[in-house]
Amino acid sequence: MFEYDNVSETSPLVEVLKRETRSEHEKVDNLINSLEPFLNEYNYGKFLQLQEIFHKIVNDIYLDSELNSKIPDLKDLARYEKVKQDMQDLGVSSFESDNLPKPERVEAIGWLYCAEGSNLGAAFLLKDAKNIGMNENYGARHLAPHPDGRGKHWREFSKVFNTVTEDEETYQQVVQGAKKAFEYYAQLAKQVFETK
Repeated sequence: MFEYDNVSETSPLVEVLKRETRSEHEKVDNLINSLEPFLNEYNYGKFLQLQEIFHKIVNDIYLDSELNSKIPDLKDLARYEKVKQDMQDLGVSSFESDNLPKPERVEAIGWLYCAEGSNLGAAFLLKDAKNIGMNENYGARHLAPHPDGRGKHWREFSKVFNTVTEDEETYQQVVQGAKKAFEYYAQLAKQVFETK
């Protein structure tokens, strides 16, 4: 349940999303860790298949003209093409997945939060990827930091992201979009890694 009592004029959207999706986020982190995506190149290939599908879904959000008018250069932050390049490096084919979700409008903002926020934590993933021979120019392009640095970029992105919708009545829809993104990612991970 969305905790409206915790929302006030001093609660920007990023803070609300972080608080309201903490459980879903932790579940995804724990699941991915249990799948050991950086154990070897084979597992990493599975991880790339997972990433390709997720970034294919959010690619249209990054390219959305209305969002780009509110978040300058948003389209340049999309990582779908980089994931595909990483897959080509390793000769990894796409994982067949039908009926991909098409998040739209307010819910899409929640998906965007998950996608862009994931780059903040990708520093740890990139470090693990380097242990199996990957780097920012081979196999792990999509995990590379923003040129401004992860922390600085996230702070600057958050400032603009918070202005995308300042109507707190729409926050619940954004939160639901983010929760759906986390839940879908977890479900997809189990499929790709062939777990129950």
